[in-house]
Amino acid sequence: MTFKELNLVDPILDALISEGYTTPTPIQQKAIPILLERRDLLGCAQTGTGKTAAFAIPILQLLYHDKGLQKGPRQIKALILTPTRELAIQISESFSAYGRNCGLRHGVIFGGVNQSKQVEAIRGGLDILIATPGRLLDLINQQLLTLQHLNTFVLDEADRMLDMGFVHDVKRIISKLPAKRQSLFFSATMPPEIQKLANTILHNPIKVEVSPISSTTETVEQLVYFVEKRDKRALLIRLLKNPEVKSALVFTRTKHGADKINRDIIKAGIRSNAIHGNKSQNARQSALSGFKEGRLRVLVATDIAARGIDVDNLSHVINYDLPNIPETYVHRIGRTGRAGASGIAVSFCDSEEKAYLRDISKLIAKTIPSLTYRPEMQV
Repeated sequence: MTFKELNLVDPILDALISEGYTTPTPIQQKAIPILLERRDLLGCAQTGTGKTAAFAIPILQLLYHDKGLQKGPRQIKALILTPTRELAIQISESFSAYGRNCGLRHGVIFGGVNQSKQVEAIRGGLDILIATPGRLLDLINQQLLTLQHLNTFVLDEADRMLDMGFVHDVKRIISKLPAKRQSLFFSATMPPEIQKLANTILHNPIKVEVSPISSTTETVEQLVYFVEKRDKRALLIRLLKNPEVKSALVFTRTKHGADKINRDIIKAGIRSNAIHGNKSQNARQSALSGFKEGRLRVLVATDIAARGIDVDNLSHVINYDLPNIPETYVHRIGRTGRAGASGIAVSFCDSEEKAYLRDISKLIAKTIPSLTYRPEMQV
């Protein structure tokens, strides 16, 4: 099946093609037709299965169709509630990528930063809002936003919401939503308390379940360096200066981090470029072409920009920052060791990332061999 067979409009299809997407994942194949019919959905799926596109694409299409019916200023028609800042940003970047041709506006709000820019974006008019629970409630209580025009509500990572103690905030937010709406509920696991919460949100939902990506290919050799955060840069440069590293895809958590690391690599005399959501499509395509054709030895990328990257004979994947979602690790290292070829995945783990490493080991059901890096050691 292709995305074209899912009856998507040309503006979205063109955006997917430019992102390198051709074939929908199992959850996208199952969920998109249901959501385009404006049905409620209960999705049992983990991050890494293509879940974000499974709900973002139909939301964009429905809003694109409804755009001509709008009168007056833009109102928030879709709300995506997610537990962490990192996930909120990733989802926002996905909406930017898939909806670039739709003429819709989206915004992202989360705590831990000054609210002024977020409030400014809301006042400018939004169609789609991606939010974490605390900041959303805060702005509602300040009467800086309203959800009374909402058509679609997505509760993402419901089990993590519960684990992080957000369930009461979530219930308060739900009480402020219009009773008549389309609701989407996603959770990696479905224990009784999550099912109970789903029952309060959904109306006659269709259940979609997909298996998580949980196994790493046997052809990829994995290694983790325990390293102080301040020493990561030096370790990366030393690894990249090894001629055995023919080509390397380096993953970072943020766009700013990708740019900074790319500058450090270039300063060390290594041919490199960075791709992330702030780069234009032409700049991203140029960097990717240079990497695929061997003009660049290194490509530094954030997860959102790296989706759809398929590079023949990629020798190394380097996780400069460990992902906070374990499935993302599997997705990242699967970029090497393709089609029976061998590959090496090297990860850096500082003291703040050890919990992420434990989650990864649990998911892949193996302990990754490790070394402790000290500046005087050979690598």
